[in-house]
Amino acid sequence: MHTSTHTVLYDPDGLIEAELPLDREPYECLVKAVLAWTSEDTLATRDYEQIALQLTAHARAVASDVRRRADQLPKDSGPRALADVVLREAEGWLSTTIEGTMRCVQNRARLVRVLYERLDRLESEPVPERAAPIVG
Repeated sequence: MHTSTHTVLYDPDGLIEAELPLDREPYECLVKAVLAWTSEDTLATRDYEQIALQLTAHARAVASDVRRRADQLPKDSGPRALADVVLREAEGWLSTTIEGTMRCVQNRARLVRVLYERLDRLESEPVPERAAPIVG
């Protein structure tokens, strides 16, 4: 007899994930290090691919946070419109194939940096209070 100790959670709206803060500091350090590389710094193709995969996964997580925060703003607000532009561009970058090159890894690092910049700006925006429904 086998009993599982795992619990399967059904969270199609990502509410559980939304409550968990991103582990930002290690990725900011990685982005800083990657962007400081010069053409003299060479790694194996597999190493570049692994770093690109890490940055890609983190960029997707940050993009989800940007989307959740932007969705709290009015549809016609400037900050939301800018977030939409950044997210469209991020989607384009994230849809490209990962290559085992320094250029690819640095592009992913730039994307993470841009997404965090947008998230920080959105977090400084006041979220409008929702009007209570009129009952009558």
